[in-house]
Amino acid sequence: MADLHFLANPARFRRFSQRVLPSLAFATVLMLAFGLYLALIQSPPDYQQGDTVRIMFVHVPSAWLAMAGYGLLAALGASLLIWRHPLAALMARAAAPVGAGFCAVCLLTGSLWGRPMWGAYWVWDARLTSMLLLFFLYLGHIALSRAYDEPERGDRA
Repeated sequence: MADLHFLANPARFRRFSQRVLPSLAFATVLMLAFGLYLALIQSPPDYQQGDTVRIMFVHVPSAWLAMAGYGLLAALGASLLIWRHPLAALMARAAAPVGAGFCAVCLLTGSLWGRPMWGAYWVWDARLTSMLLLFFLYLGHIALSRAYDEPERGDRA
């Protein structure tokens, strides 16, 4: 395996990513479809929650990925400010909408699960409110990184 510093050059990273992106995209779609089939169709109903437990197979991974995406965003922001790595800003701009999407899926599936279990689509629980706050932080990062004419200024902000 080649040294990973080889991919730190933006031009080399772009050539590498263009080469592997089609196969990774195909594998992602295939595994996502298989996972959703297992979670939403093949899984048996729960003895207490019934068929609504299947929502948890989408909700919980979405919550974890939304939180992991925010950790990635923080690490990329730190590497951009400390080491001024050119790919950190690009990766942060690409990771923020993905994290916001997982956060939105988490909020939506949580409310769909909460209605039959709690009797309400939304309660001001600490977990729900913190996920909503995380969603707003993602939207703020996306808006701030695109607010300036020069992308570097938005990334530094």
